[in-house]
Amino acid sequence: MRPLDGIKVVTLEHAIAAPFCTRQLADLGARVIKIERPGVGDFARGYDERVHGLSSHFVWTNRSKESLALDLKQPAATEILDALVADADVLVQNLAPGAADRLGLGYDALSKKYPKLIVCDISGYGADGPYRDKKAYDLLIQSEAGFLSITGSPGAPAKAGCSIADIAAGMYAYSNILSALLMRGRTGRGCRIDVSMLESMVEWMGYPLYYAIDGQPQPALSGAAHATIYPYGPFPTGDGKTVMLGLQNEREWKLFCERVLEQPELAVDERFASNSKRTSARDALREVIVAAFATLSAVQVSERLDQAGIANAQMNTLADVWAHPQLKARERWQEVGTPAGAIPAWLPPGLPTDFEPRMDPVPALGQHTEAILRELGYDSEWIEALRAAGTI
Repeated sequence: MRPLDGIKVVTLEHAIAAPFCTRQLADLGARVIKIERPGVGDFARGYDERVHGLSSHFVWTNRSKESLALDLKQPAATEILDALVADADVLVQNLAPGAADRLGLGYDALSKKYPKLIVCDISGYGADGPYRDKKAYDLLIQSEAGFLSITGSPGAPAKAGCSIADIAAGMYAYSNILSALLMRGRTGRGCRIDVSMLESMVEWMGYPLYYAIDGQPQPALSGAAHATIYPYGPFPTGDGKTVMLGLQNEREWKLFCERVLEQPELAVDERFASNSKRTSARDALREVIVAAFATLSAVQVSERLDQAGIANAQMNTLADVWAHPQLKARERWQEVGTPAGAIPAWLPPGLPTDFEPRMDPVPALGQHTEAILRELGYDSEWIEALRAAGTI
């Protein structure tokens, strides 16, 4: 038994934010019916062909779902949608602003007919306000939320290498849907959840925003280093590799000087007597650290850091992560099916150990259309008529 066994989710989704949310609901056992445009589908299917000819984005966020090909602009689609939603627990959508309302799928309309239904709307900027109708892609939201202003190096701002604004919105949608299901168990009523990518991303910007409160300067761009803690970040070693390390307090600074740098006098050097001073004097301190590491290999530096209890890590490539010994030891990869054959898939983090997450195949476009329609009472003749009309 899984936590969401018996929960039915209907989703009108594309790209990453909503699909990432609903895939996690499917991980917990929910039945997720994904509505896609006939012949085209979720446009994320066409982002690339890196996974045996399939899109890397799509296979990541769409396993364990059923794909129903349905043209929402066709009159017959309204009846099908209504039949799908009638016994659904959750409706998720990240269509263009206002599109769900035009289709009769807004919360105000649906809640009158289906008071137990939970409706989750995911958008770039929210359901109202002056930015409501602006297009919102991950990079644009990272920029609007101020993330680009604190990421990268001086003169070279950088976005995050993965879709963090989409991921943030998907996570808040997922967690709030779980909360809404718990609340419905107490009240018997559904609710509306309004998740915006901008607001999700600004939540993640909490520390830099507070750091710059009352008009104070924001954190300086510092590449892979930390803007306000030092030493914290990448340092080269004598064998041409890089070690990432981070100090959190004065006790660790003393140990770092004594056991890693083997220069105990630095621990009482007034230039470096606090984190704020070390941050201000980071150029001078970096010279000392780089000189000390120049005679050591990355392995030797890591060994010293481990022995001193100083946090450190390798700066891995993606190939290194695929082969990571810790992940292999904990058996974090499983196989799932796709239209192009089996691929490795990541086990969801943090789930209880008393059930197995759902790890079903990634669907082909429209793979489940006929089966779903038959479940709704459509016979072969009716289904063929819908197909001939271009509705499915």
